Amino acid sequence: LKVSTFQGFEAFQINLGSMFSLLRAPFAVLLLAWGASAESGAKSPYGEVTSSGKSSNIAFHTGLSREEKWKAVGHKGITLWMTGLSGSGKSTVSVALEHALVEKQPKSYFVYRLDGDNLRFGLNRDLGFTPEDRKENVRRVAEVSRLFAEAGAIVIAGLISPYAADRQYAREVHSNSSLPFLEVFIDAPLATVESRDPKGLYKKARDGLIKGFTGIDAPYERPENAEVHVRTDLLSVRQSVNKILQKLDAEGIHLQRKFRPIDETEPDASCPSK
Repeated sequence: LKVSTFQGFEAFQINLGSMFSLLRAPFAVLLLAWGASAESGAKSPYGEVTSSGKSSNIAFHTGLSREEKWKAVGHKGITLWMTGLSGSGKSTVSVALEHALVEKQPKSYFVYRLDGDNLRFGLNRDLGFTPEDRKENVRRVAEVSRLFAEAGAIVIAGLISPYAADRQYAREVHSNSSLPFLEVFIDAPLATVESRDPKGLYKKARDGLIKGFTGIDAPYERPENAEVHVRTDLLSVRQSVNKILQKLDAEGIHLQRKFRPIDETEPDASCPSK
């Protein structure tokens, strides 16, 4: 087995005697195929060396096309941006929607749920709740959502995202990449979400223990033109999920099939609203 160098990478040249050992090593065979492709003069996967923000001397590296990835999973990628007050039901509906897509369909869909609180344990743990930090929180989640949607996932991103400009940014991140994006307004009156208060935060805000709490002493800018408007004070969790599934059907993200609605006669899960 001889090794030569091609544009900074190792390309393999083999003789007949080494072929049999390579056949017993699948990864080596794949690398061999790549080497042959590289030596054939295939176009470089690197784009123009440029700058982005504070990063310089970087180049975008291409791989499998979006269409190839979507074909592999059987449906297009899309982001569902679930916005609403704390206690409106974002997490509850998101979890139920996730189950409906993964467990209640003839064939499971590729789904990834990005929960605002969950992300603050890791990716966004350095952020607080100032307007500036909320803006950065949305920016990060929007970019992560775009990456998953590019890979073919149905992304369920649930976070308060109280400012219309920040939600518009999330939309533009997707539209600039020609990716589907649906704003889903999980809506309930303030009196309703305060009565639910699953984490006890409204009481703390009313008692002055929490400052800058959305809906109490910080604004929530209601969506004016959300693609889906779900009133969780009027609809059950299952009815809310089916309303979203109907919109997904209308978007035509699946390549060959339609969503199967869930049974609305069964009792809702006991997961508290958030």
